[in-house]
Amino acid sequence: MKKTIDLGSPNTLKSVLHLMIPAMIAQWISVLYNIVDRIYIGNLPTNGAISLVGAGVCAPITTLVTSFAYLITYGASPLFSMSLGQNNKEDAEKIFSNAMLMLVVLSVVVVGLGYALLEPMLYLFGASAESFPYAKDYMIWFLTGGVFAFLSIGLNQFLVAQGLSIASMIGSLASCIFNIVLDPIFLYVFDLGVKGAAMATAISWFLYFLLVLAFIGWRAPTKRFFGGYSWRIMRKILKLGFSPFIILSTDSVVVIALNVVLQQSGGNGDFYIECSTIVQAFFSLMTGPLLGISSGTQPVLAYLFGARKVDLVKKAEFQITVCGLIFTTTCFVLSFFTAQPFAELFLKFSPNVSSSANEVIASSSKYIHWYMYSAILLTFQYTMVDGLTGIGKAKYSIWLSINRKIILLLPLTLLLPYVTHNPETAFIAEPIADGVGGIVSFVTFMILIPRILAKQRDSKESALDEA
Repeated sequence: MKKTIDLGSPNTLKSVLHLMIPAMIAQWISVLYNIVDRIYIGNLPTNGAISLVGAGVCAPITTLVTSFAYLITYGASPLFSMSLGQNNKEDAEKIFSNAMLMLVVLSVVVVGLGYALLEPMLYLFGASAESFPYAKDYMIWFLTGGVFAFLSIGLNQFLVAQGLSIASMIGSLASCIFNIVLDPIFLYVFDLGVKGAAMATAISWFLYFLLVLAFIGWRAPTKRFFGGYSWRIMRKILKLGFSPFIILSTDSVVVIALNVVLQQSGGNGDFYIECSTIVQAFFSLMTGPLLGISSGTQPVLAYLFGARKVDLVKKAEFQITVCGLIFTTTCFVLSFFTAQPFAELFLKFSPNVSSSANEVIASSSKYIHWYMYSAILLTFQYTMVDGLTGIGKAKYSIWLSINRKIILLLPLTLLLPYVTHNPETAFIAEPIADGVGGIVSFVTFMILIPRILAKQRDSKESALDEA
C-alpha cells in the first residue's frame, strides 16, 4: 500500500483535495475541541456564566501560547516539503531535527513565562475581579499541558508535509474525542468547575502527542529527531514561520485588545466579553477549516515549487483559492440560519437560565452576523498569504499579514468604541479589516506571482538557499 500521496503529480486537484480535506477536518476538530470546553463551562449548574467569561479571557491567551509552536512548524514544514521535492532527503532530515529542538526549547520558555506572569497577564488582558479566579484556574492547568501541545502541533504538521494527511486527521480526531469524553467527567462528575475543563485539555494534548509520535515512528519516511543542528537552518525556519506566526499571534492580540476594550465599557464588560467568547467560537468554525485549506495544502505548493514545476504551482493555487471561496460562501449563507441556535448552545442547557442569558444570546447572534459580512473576501487573505509562505516567499506574506492585523484590525478595534462611545462598534472592526485586507492580498498576489514563478523556473538553488 502506498504510504504517501505523490505531491509532484500533474493531477494537482487530487493532491490538493487529498491534503485539504483531512486538514480542514483536523482544524475543525481542533476548533471543536475549544468550543466543547466553553459549552460545557457555560452550562455549569453554578457560576456557569462567569466561568464562561473567565474561559473567554483565557481563550486568546491560550491561542497566543500555541501560536509560538506554529512559528517553528509552519516555517519548517514548507522547507521540508521543498527539500523532498528536490530529492534532498539529507536537508529534509536536518530541517526536521532542528525544528524538533526549537519546539522543545521554545515550549519550555513560553510555558515558564506564562506561569511567571500569570496574574498580571490575566488582569491586563481583560479579567475582572469576579472572573479572575476562574481564568486563573483554567490557565494554570492549560499551561501544564503546554509542552505537549507544542510537540503535538509540530509533529502533526510534519505528517502533513510528507503527505500523511489522513494520519494527521486521525490524531486530531482522537484528541478531540479524548477531550469531549474527559470534559463532563471532570466538570460534572468530579465537580472541578472550570479547572476541570483545562485538565481535560492538558491530558488530551499529552495523549495527542503520544499518538502523533507513534505515527511518525510507524509511517513517516523521515524519523531523524536529533543531530545536524545549524543556526543557518534555524534562521531560515524562523524567517519563513514568522508570517503564519504573525497571523495566529495577532489573532490573539486582537481578541485580547477586544476583551480589554469591552471590559472598560462602563460596567458591562463581563456581558460583552461573554458575547465575544461566543462570537469568536462561531467565527473560528469558519477560520479554522479555512486555515486547513490554505496551510494544509502548502506541501503541494512547496513540493511543486521545489521541483520547479511552476505551471502546476499556478494551477494548484487557483484550485486552492476556488475551494476556499466555495467554503466561505457556504459559511456566509449558513450563518444567517445558525447564529442564534449556536449561541443558545452556550447557555440554554444550564438549569438556571436567566433573562441576562437571553440578552447574551440575542446580542451574540447579531455580532456573529456582523463578523461574517466579509467572510468571502477573507478567503484571499488566507489562501494567497499562505500560498506565498508555502513557496518560501515570507518577506511578502509577512507584510500582507501585518497589513490586515496590525495596520487595520488592531487600531480599528481600539479606536471605534472610543470614537463612537459605543462598545458594540468594536465588533465592526473585524469585517472592515477582513474586507480591505482580502482585497489588498489579492491584488498584491496577482502582481507578484508571475515574477516569482518565472524566476523559479530558471533557478538552481536548494530549498534552504531559496527561503
